[in-house]
Amino acid sequence: MHNDPVTDVAELIRDSRTVLLVDWPDRDVPDTLARAGYGVVSDDGPSADEYNAYEMVEGEVRIRRVGGPPEPVDLVYTHRPVDELPDIVEQACALGARAVWIQSGLDATGARDPRGCWLAPERSAEAREIVESAGLVYIEAPYIGDAVRRVSAGESAGEEV
Repeated sequence: MHNDPVTDVAELIRDSRTVLLVDWPDRDVPDTLARAGYGVVSDDGPSADEYNAYEMVEGEVRIRRVGGPPEPVDLVYTHRPVDELPDIVEQACALGARAVWIQSGLDATGARDPRGCWLAPERSAEAREIVESAGLVYIEAPYIGDAVRRVSAGESAGEEV
């Protein structure tokens, strides 16, 4: 577990090398991370050993079965309900993650949006408490794909932690 402070999302993105995905709203998430050069492994369940690496091979993102999460992990990204967060945070801590990035997949009206990051204030506070009480950095916005693209282009990610 890491306790050093992170001041912004761009810093976290630049300092991360390996990302574990626990679900995602569409292929833009693993594909963008892989294209940006991150080690990307996704828990593609439902079985406990259904982990796949998303890797750049000959100019395209390819999927390779790896059977388990990478160790260590710098960042855990999740597109799962807040109620599942305690188990996800436990796994993040066990793998040495520095942060948990949660994405709701909802827009401000509550409608489904694969790039949406809106959480009801009480759910956001609950999620933040779960993550931060484990000593991890909590991120819920911006959308990770956009943030990674901005950082890769040399821009700010657009949000402070």
